[in-house]
Amino acid sequence: MSVDQHADHDVIKHRHRSEGPQKHIIVFIFSIILTVIAFATVAAGGVNATFTVILLLIMAILQVFMQLGYWMHLKDKGHLMPILFMIFGFFVAGTAVIMALYWVWW
Repeated sequence: MSVDQHADHDVIKHRHRSEGPQKHIIVFIFSIILTVIAFATVAAGGVNATFTVILLLIMAILQVFMQLGYWMHLKDKGHLMPILFMIFGFFVAGTAVIMALYWVWW
């Protein structure tokens, strides 16, 4: 192996593989499908209200995780601190909601 080939091999070996737009397009299409399903479920009108609320909540949670993972890139390495801060924020917000409900009802 010549010096030039060895240098090219090292460059190729150390490059980061980019994700490309394929996964973003798939996630975008999946988000559109979830949104259409949500609108169709509510527009149908004859669907049980409890089922509709549960379905909407599940689809909303799926969309949040997809958007955090792919659009906000939290699935990549080096994003531990933002994830921890968001978890702490959800904990504080959840605690505030629970305490407000407790304060109002008891």
